[in-house]
Amino acid sequence: MALKLDMQGKTYGPFVRKYDFRELILFALGCGAGADGKTDLAYVYEKDLKVLPMFAAMPIVDSEVTKTIDYGFDWGGSLHWGFDLQFHQPITSLSGTLSTHVLLKGLYDRGEGRGCLAQHIGETFDENGIKLFTNESWDCALYDGGFGGPKAPQDLVEIPERSPDYEVVECVPRNQALIYRLSGDYHPQHIDWEYARENGHEMPILHAVSTAGFACRHIIKTFIPGEPERLTRFKTRITKPLYPGVTIKTQMWKWDDNSIHFRVVDADHPDKIYLNFALAEWK
Repeated sequence: MALKLDMQGKTYGPFVRKYDFRELILFALGCGAGADGKTDLAYVYEKDLKVLPMFAAMPIVDSEVTKTIDYGFDWGGSLHWGFDLQFHQPITSLSGTLSTHVLLKGLYDRGEGRGCLAQHIGETFDENGIKLFTNESWDCALYDGGFGGPKAPQDLVEIPERSPDYEVVECVPRNQALIYRLSGDYHPQHIDWEYARENGHEMPILHAVSTAGFACRHIIKTFIPGEPERLTRFKTRITKPLYPGVTIKTQMWKWDDNSIHFRVVDADHPDKIYLNFALAEWK
């Protein structure tokens, strides 16, 4: 089926999502908070609850958004490629209504057998019309390359060659994707073993936003403990699917007083890099 190239340049939505403390807690559980019963309980205990900032990445990858902005890609080859979250206001409200408008900015051709890159830009507002955050999100449709479109712009974050300044290690529970999907991303590649194998995976893979949520917790705990609302930017590339059950290591390099560059690797096989070319900033 041919790609619907005429969908480029159009804005879709608003996609409206109401939330309360239960959705915030469920999302944080989906990002590994409290997996051992004690780590990062601030994100999962309604007493003095803190919002895990990665919550902002979720509205644009919600299944409703994906189905609405279906530009004709093969669902079996759809993978999250990367995103760049910028926070205009801290997320501190424990309930509210989010409205997200999503621009399909462009479809880029990686070549036959390498896929199509789709660039989405989502802007999310609260119930008072205040813009909370912007998410430039990229997807790769692996089976849809070679359609003659332009190449994607190059945009890489430098990762230093020296040893990391800080590292945090954590095991990803085997049922992590089963929890995260309840926040709204129901793609079968995260739960259906047969479907996952038909599309080149050994087993169902973890959602990229969940992996990023692990890293987000690690970064906050290392540099701005107890103050997640200070985060102003989180950017990453997803470079390898992650199978639940592995132990990951977030490697962080201090860039200046208010930013780091980082990546997430397999703790037992460091050549396996799950998130790369990544940065985080705070105020």
